[in-house]
Amino acid sequence: MTDSKIAASINNLFQNLPIELPEEIFETILQTPEIKIERILSKGHRSEPEFWYDQAQSEWVLVLQGRAHLELPEGRVELKPGDYFNIPAHQKHRVAWTDPDVETIWLAIFY
Repeated sequence: MTDSKIAASINNLFQNLPIELPEEIFETILQTPEIKIERILSKGHRSEPEFWYDQAQSEWVLVLQGRAHLELPEGRVELKPGDYFNIPAHQKHRVAWTDPDVETIWLAIFY
């Protein structure tokens, strides 16, 4: 049995998924001055042509559900459920593809 005070703070990354996903959704789960954790929801989304992320922080990403392809100047990285990838600060990257048939649920940690 879970104490009701504790249960009130429990959340689930697989719940509260929108019925439609016309745009990618970025939800901050936790943020401190040193770290930010996001849930990202994609479904057929990708970065705009010619757009590259070039972030000041490093980003560690984990695909929990769905599939995605990240593109780096050096090549492409394919991610499936359970795969994770670290993107160092200022490493140019873009989302080349996400599964159009199922929501891709990412966990991203910026540090």
